[in-house]
Order: sequence, then structure tokens, then C-alpha cells
Amino acid sequence: MNRIQTKTNLFRSFSPDARYLIGVSGGRDSVALLRWLVDLGYRKLIVCHFDHHLRGRSSQADARFVKKLAAKYRVDFQIGSANVRALAKKKRMSIETAAREARYSFFAKVAKRRRCRTIFLAHHADDLVETFLLNLFRGAGTAGLAAMRQVSTRRIDKFDLVVVRPFLGVWRKEIDIYLREQRLKFREDASNKNLNPLRNRVRHRVIPYLEKMLGRNIRQNIWRTAVIAAEEENWIENQLPDSSEVELPVAKLRDTPVALQRRRILKWLRAQSVADVGFDLIERVRSLAERDARIAKVNLPQDRHARRRAGKIFIE
Repeated sequence: MNRIQTKTNLFRSFSPDARYLIGVSGGRDSVALLRWLVDLGYRKLIVCHFDHHLRGRSSQADARFVKKLAAKYRVDFQIGSANVRALAKKKRMSIETAAREARYSFFAKVAKRRRCRTIFLAHHADDLVETFLLNLFRGAGTAGLAAMRQVSTRRIDKFDLVVVRPFLGVWRKEIDIYLREQRLKFREDASNKNLNPLRNRVRHRVIPYLEKMLGRNIRQNIWRTAVIAAEEENWIENQLPDSSEVELPVAKLRDTPVALQRRRILKWLRAQSVADVGFDLIERVRSLAERDARIAKVNLPQDRHARRRAGKIFIE
């Protein structure tokens, strides 16, 4: 764990004297991250715990455990909750997507209220590998393959939340060693062994099979590819125009290469807080800029629309 400090410049940008949020579920990864940050001198942490109402009494026990943990380390505690199952049904999305949206919405609300724009999350190297494969199987481009970065900005309800993942270079087995060394207790989520969610099937079935068939270094190789994709994506994003504009000029968009058109539309849609931005959605919006386009309006998620009028594309 010490190599995170010695081999990265990450913490030069995040002074221990400032206030930060930290997402803590009560599981092994977030418990390890909380202890590690406290030991590094981060004393102004705000522990954020979100109850998804998916595990009954176990969810309530998780909340009590995290609250006691925050008290033990003498840091602030904030709790949020939502009926994620009902939310997923209402918005016609997967449980995982609904849970993520609800969780980040809670983080953003706490960040606004506490005047803190940065949150630490405990995603690690195995999570990065799993996410890379999931997005690859879904047909994502490099933007999707670079979905997890050590430092990124997520726009939520017109609020920019800086997400920091210090453990992206740390493997699950290394976290387990750290937990044993520090004798840390954590909450075990039995649903992690349920093979119905796609991520769990990738974790427990697909990756072990690939390791058996292709060699034991496959996790490290996939991790390296994901890191390269993330670094290239950062560079590409910095080359694109500011995405804060409310309207996209059709003529300028049309005159750029197709690859940059897609990138610009992706960045713009995310800045407008459009959910579930994928290839098909980007292509529908891009079709509005075609010279012979016969349509001037396309559907977006959550009953929103992208429309072309007077040489501009905007959202209504």
C-alpha cells in the first residue's frame, strides 16, 4: 500500500488539511481506504454511506457499522437512502445503473451542502479490469474503456464532482493482506456471490476462465490497457472545445472528422447531465448535423430531446 504514496503524484493535489468526502459502504475496500486515509493524516473526512434498500436488515446493519466506524475515527458521517428497485422500474433502467445514479446524486447533494467538491472512492485494480471487460463486451469505444480513472470529474445535476480513486493500482488480494495486517473488521455483502448480475459473472466466471485459457498475467495486461486508454482519453478531452456551451453549432460540428464529432457530442451530452450516453445515442444526435438530415429532433433518456433549429443543436 505504501507504493501509492511513493510512486504517484496523486496526493500532491489533495492536501490532508482540506475537507473531502469518502464513500464507505462498509465492505472491505472502503473500510481499507478509510483507515488508510486516516493514517495518512486526512482528519476532515466526511464519511458518506448510501442505503440502496436492496438487502433488507443487512442494509440497516451496514449503516450502523459505518456510523460507528466514523465515530471511531472521529470524522463526520452522512447517510442517504433510496428505494433503488422502485427507481429502476420507474426510469426503466437496470438495478446497477439506478443504484449508481442514486448514489452519485447523494454524493453531489452532500458535496454542495458541505462545500466540498472532491470524493475518495475505493475502486481498485480488479474493479478496473472488470469494468474494462464489461464495456468492451458492450461495444464501447476508448471513452468507455477508460471509464475508471484515478482522478476524474463527474457532472451531476449541473454540479462537478471530482472523483479520486487512490486504489486503482492496488489489487483485491493486496487489500485483503492490508485488512489482515491492520485487523480491520468489515461487512461482507453476500450478494457479491450472486451470479445474476453481469459484473459478478465476469468476476467469478469469465476472468478465471480467461486466466486458465490464456495465462495468469491477463489481469495485469488488461489493467495496463485500461490505464493507457485512460491517459489517452484525458489527452483527447483536453483537445476538445469547452463543453459548457448550451448549443452545438451544426456547421462547425459537420466540418470536423467523424471521430471528433463523436467525442465532442459525448462531452457535450455529459455536460448537459444526459444519462446513459452510448454509441447509438451519440449517433442519433450526430445525425442532426448531416446535410441531408430529414429529422430535426431525436429522443434522449428521461423524456428529453435533442433538436436542431437555426443551425444549432440544443436539448429540451
